Amino acid sequence: MKFELSPELTQMRDALRKFARAELEPLEDAIDRTGELPPHLLPLLGKHGYLSMRLPVDVGGAGMGLFPYCLMLEEFSRSHRVFGLLASAGGGLTPIAIARHGSAEQKRKYLAGLMDGSMRTAFALTEPAGGSDNSAMTTRGDKVAGGWVLNGRKHYINGAHDAHFIVVIAITDPVKRTRGGVTAFLVDKGTPGFNVTRVDTTMGSDVIKLAEIEFADCRVPDGAVLGKPGQGFDLAKESLRDGRMAVSCSCIGTADRLLEMSAAHAKSRVTFGKPLAERQAIQWMLADSEVDIAAGRAMVYQTLAQIDEGRDVGTAASICKLYCSEMVGRVADRAVQIHGGMGIVQGYPVERMYRDVRHYRIGEGSSEVQRMLIAKDVLKRA
Repeated sequence: MKFELSPELTQMRDALRKFARAELEPLEDAIDRTGELPPHLLPLLGKHGYLSMRLPVDVGGAGMGLFPYCLMLEEFSRSHRVFGLLASAGGGLTPIAIARHGSAEQKRKYLAGLMDGSMRTAFALTEPAGGSDNSAMTTRGDKVAGGWVLNGRKHYINGAHDAHFIVVIAITDPVKRTRGGVTAFLVDKGTPGFNVTRVDTTMGSDVIKLAEIEFADCRVPDGAVLGKPGQGFDLAKESLRDGRMAVSCSCIGTADRLLEMSAAHAKSRVTFGKPLAERQAIQWMLADSEVDIAAGRAMVYQTLAQIDEGRDVGTAASICKLYCSEMVGRVADRAVQIHGGMGIVQGYPVERMYRDVRHYRIGEGSSEVQRMLIAKDVLKRA
């Protein structure tokens, strides 16, 4: 069952874990307590090259594959979910899309700031009436002389409230819609008509915010189009596989840390004269979590290796995301149970992680959406 990492990936993973333990874990309690990011954090990630791992060498990136990038997210997610989210800004949809489809001016304007941590971005796709149904999108982009006018509303956009610019997906041809009638726009903070109208704090850590943004006759130049007009939906779809693999690895990292803490607590906590670790009920919870994590890691690593080999993995990314996002919920629940009162008290990592992992079953396509995609593929083969 165990997938053996190459010597290069093993060395990289060890270096990532050393960095995370030395530089990230000491920050997690203060971040959770204050709901604020230390100002040095993003530049620190940029300095070590963690914000540019997947970007092509010709734009200043490391040109690495999906596997090493996802290993980074796994290691960073062992500490606090926000670290994985921040690191994904250097290998997620927006920078990759700009590197692949952006004009020379767009690359010059945005990529350097994303790689060194001086800029933050967000991707605005979800709408109040649409959710996972992107075909129900209503935000419009209408062509005018010299540019476009955007009107509409997006919500639950992670980090949009403090982003320097965002990618906005809008309908530009209401007849074609998702079949060539959707366009991606790069919209800078401060553009007239672009307003953050609400910022929501979720059930997870307070530092992770979701924003609602409104476009009211927001005019952008022709140079704001990312790629070509009508290419926006395809641009968004090409990142779904990678995003689901990134979430899968983040789940594995969090689950691994929870199991590690649970085992340590079980060995040190004594009740009725015996350590918890000697009680069968606790041993079975630890064993079930070990099995869950091992199965997830095996399927995820195998899929990542195939992706980096250029192979078509079909619905494997959906399978990985569905399994891992639900697996980490089970592991977190057992961790709370093993820790007892300490597991439900704010200020302890287990309690925070229990809240944070609930996000994973929704982002990058909910569990129900993944099941629909997997079932569709099963029926096609029948």
